[in-house]
This record gives sequence, C-alpha cells and structure tokens, in this order.
Amino acid sequence: MKIAFSKAAAPAGVALIVPAFEDGEPSAAQAALDAATSGALGKALKAANFTGKKAQSLELIGLQGLEGTRIVLIGAGKRADFTALDAENVGGAGVAPLLRTQEKAAVFLVDGFSVAKLGAGETAARIAFGAKLRAYRFDKYRTRLEKDQKPALEKLTVNTPSADAKTKFASLEKIADGIALTRDLVSEPPNVLYPQSFAERCQALEALGVKVTVLGVKEMQKLGMGMLLGVGQGSARDSKLVAMEWMGGKKGAAPVAFVGKGVCFDTGGISLKPGPGMEDMKWDMGGAGAVTGAMAALAGRKAKANVVGVIGLVENMPDGNAQRPSDIVTSMSGQTVEILNTDAEGRLVLGDAVWWTQEKYKPKTMIDLATLTGAIIISLAHEYAGLFTQDDKLAAALLEAAKESGDALWRMPLGKAHFDMIKSDVADIKNIGPREGGSSTAAAFIGKFVKDGQSWAHLDIAGMAWNTKDKAICPKGGAGFGVRLLDEFIRANHE
Repeated sequence: MKIAFSKAAAPAGVALIVPAFEDGEPSAAQAALDAATSGALGKALKAANFTGKKAQSLELIGLQGLEGTRIVLIGAGKRADFTALDAENVGGAGVAPLLRTQEKAAVFLVDGFSVAKLGAGETAARIAFGAKLRAYRFDKYRTRLEKDQKPALEKLTVNTPSADAKTKFASLEKIADGIALTRDLVSEPPNVLYPQSFAERCQALEALGVKVTVLGVKEMQKLGMGMLLGVGQGSARDSKLVAMEWMGGKKGAAPVAFVGKGVCFDTGGISLKPGPGMEDMKWDMGGAGAVTGAMAALAGRKAKANVVGVIGLVENMPDGNAQRPSDIVTSMSGQTVEILNTDAEGRLVLGDAVWWTQEKYKPKTMIDLATLTGAIIISLAHEYAGLFTQDDKLAAALLEAAKESGDALWRMPLGKAHFDMIKSDVADIKNIGPREGGSSTAAAFIGKFVKDGQSWAHLDIAGMAWNTKDKAICPKGGAGFGVRLLDEFIRANHE
C-alpha cells in the first residue's frame, strides 16, 4: 500500500476515513462531510450512538449526497488525552475495515483533527505510520486465497493542510520498513529461514550502508564458543554469528550494541519439547529478528549514532550428535557450564555472543533481546517484555523508550540470589536454576558473561514476539516487537 499526502480535496469514488474526538466540536473534515450529506452523516452517527470513544468504529455506505462512497468513522477518545500512539492506533483502526473490502483507494480526512501538543503535521504522519503498520501482510505462501481474502487497497492518501507531514513521515516509514523486516523473519517457516539463509538476509542490509560480517563454525571454534556451538551441534545446518555495523555517529566513538538470540527452530534438543505448540518455535529467533529490523531502521533513516547488532544463529535439534543433559562445555569467556536442560539453549547462545561483542567492539552500552523463557509469560502475560538490569540509569532510559514507542517493558528483579541459584556442583555454572524465578536466573546466566563495569540490560520478549489476534497497528502473526524500542532508545539517548 502506497501512502501519499495531499492538501487537495478527496477525489470522487474513493473510500473516506474520518477520525473523531469524543468531546469538542467535529473536525473540519467531519463538518464538511455532514454538510455534503445534508446532515445525513450526523443523523447516522446519532442513530448508531457513535460518540468518538477510543477504538469505536462505524462504517457507512450510501449516505445522501455520497451514495457511492464508503465512509469509515474512527473514535479517537478524549482530545485532552490524545497522544502520538493514539494517532497511530487511529491510523491502523481506520485502514483495517478497508482491508476486508475491495476498495482500491482511500483518503484519510484529517483536516482539523489534531491537538496542540502534536500539531497537524505530526498527527498526520503518525496516522499514516499506523496505517502502514496495520496493512502489513504475510501471504507469500498462500496460493488459494479467495478474492475477498485479498486486500485490494493500493493507495492511501492522508488529506491534510500541513506542509511538513510528508517530511515527518519519511523517518517513520523507515522504522515501519524495519518492523516489516522483523515480522517477515519471524513469520518464515524453518525450512526457509535457518542460520545460513538468515545470515544472507542480514547481508542484504549492505545496500543500506550496513557492514555485515558472518562467522562460521570454524571461526567460532577458534574463538572457543563452546556454548553456542554446543546448541547447534545436533543440527545438519551449520551455526552462524552475524555482526551488523552502522557507524553513523562520531568516528571512533564506542558503539551501542544490540545482541539477539537467533534460534531458528527450537525442538528443545534432547530435552525434547511436547509436540503440541512446537510449531511456534519457528519464532524463537525473535530477538535476532528484532535486532536485524532495528539495524535496518537505523540505517534506513541514517541515524547519527554508532550501533552494532550481533546475532547468534543456530538450530536446536535432537540428532545423535546433539548435546546431552549433563554435558559440560567451555564458553568463550573460559567459564565452564554444566548443561542440565538442552531446552535452556538461548542463554548459551547469548552468553558467547555477548562476550564476543564486548571483546570485539567494547560497547558503551549493550542490550540483548531474546524469546528466552516461558516464565516471563507467566509473570507478564502478553502485555510486557521483561527488563532485567542492575543499571538504574539504563533501566530508566529503556522504560522511557518503551513509553514513547509503545513497545511495553516491565522491570523485573535481578540480584545476587539469582546468580547464586545457577552455581554448579561440577562446573562454574549450570544452565538452569530452580523452578522459581526462572526468568531472573536466565538473565543472571547471561549476566555471568557481562564484564565488570559494562552497562548491560537483558530483555525477555517471549510474550511479545507473536500476536495471536489482530491489534490496532499489527495483524495477527509476527509483531515486530523491539524495533521501535531500540530505535527510540538510540534517538533519545545517543543521537
């Protein structure tokens, strides 16, 4: 779907989307439509009890004066409470009904629809952003879709008098492209997306100016990455480590590092998962997907910051060469790890990846993302990702970025007790702790590979990488969680 901005009146024969506040006077666009229909619009709204309440919607066809025009009304809530995220939700909710029709073109009438704290240009840009995110589809493998299952909407024009809406949207569009990339990655089946093919997708970012380095098994063996390689040794597909560099900031300045778990498929290994639900494990690379999408977004908008993205790519499979419970492996850091459960594999991948990242880049701040534990879903449902850090300043910055981006975080505990829980009787550490505090002990395990003095946070995104139902700005499926969060963190703190 192409998005354009225009000051001209909407042409005839296109669908019209009209946002409305719950309180106050109707927008200029809404008033003009009511006049064009000789008051029929206002009467229809009253009859349907449409008040403009947040998330309320009403679809009208055949109003007097606009007989051939489909009109979609979207409630925006109270004007005083209206935020940029609300504008995005209005954009997504406005487009959603049209994706179920055969409308080919639509106009979003936002003239007079804004609040002072945002301004007309920002409001229009955010509405367009939300619409673009909601229009995402992953249909590449669906060859038998009925006509009414295929969205026909090709063009959305945002009708606004603002001269700077297009400029403000340009940066947001690059973020949307990064989110779409992440959604694509987590949606791909595991026979298509595996370590080698994932690495090739990363190499495509070179067209944006990203430097991409791929390490294979031999290189990682020389580096001593026994944890990462141990996870992947049961797979017929070789493991990879990918580094993506965007150096848009001051030359020579230490970068911010993002590190992502990239388990392209997770059977659990010898500690085999139950069959029901195992199909979901294609998106156990959601952390790596978020890092890749964030790097695409930052490079796409030419962020004035030095950022590196590192992802460990493996498959966790149970063949005759697979890692066993009670194996002891040696990490790149030199620490030994007792493997008690081969399904606690993501932390092993991340441990070597974060150590290598510190050795290679000496980052001023490091954030890892992983679909790491089911325990975080028990704690936070599918409403928040878990934030673990002992750096209060970094925690505050990430929580503020979460608030601004809509990628919700909740800070979880990480203390000495959690590190004590993963002490091993036969090695330096073990890869699981007791049942209680499972998310915190998983974070502590990664923390054992963070050097003293290194600013670091762990984000457990297990409950946020995949949507089981449609949301305002995201259809069912891959959520693209983390891309906006990381982009906002860089924008607010490192540009």
